[in-house]
Amino acid sequence: MEDVTAREGRLLATVAYLTFIGTFIAYFGNMEKKNSFVFYHIRQMLGLLLMLLVAQTSHAYISQALGDVLWISTFILWAIGLYGAIAMKRLPVPFLGKMFQHWFRFVE
Repeated sequence: MEDVTAREGRLLATVAYLTFIGTFIAYFGNMEKKNSFVFYHIRQMLGLLLMLLVAQTSHAYISQALGDVLWISTFILWAIGLYGAIAMKRLPVPFLGKMFQHWFRFVE
């Protein structure tokens, strides 16, 4: 059953990782089918977008070096999340992925 859900949601799950606009496209494109695999990756991407916001804010107001480290970390986690969507796996991004699922559980 999970393979069918992932296969059907693969495209929208991948689109979710294409900037914040892709996240909105995936969310609204998934409203009719309500594919749990797509919602999983949307929640991951929302967390990554939050991390990117923190990185940009840190870069501008706290420390450029800290902002750069956070930005690079976010990019690496984004690549892992994108891989998970393409590979049709529910891979939480390291360290924060499970928290993203908890924080954004309203996305269903």
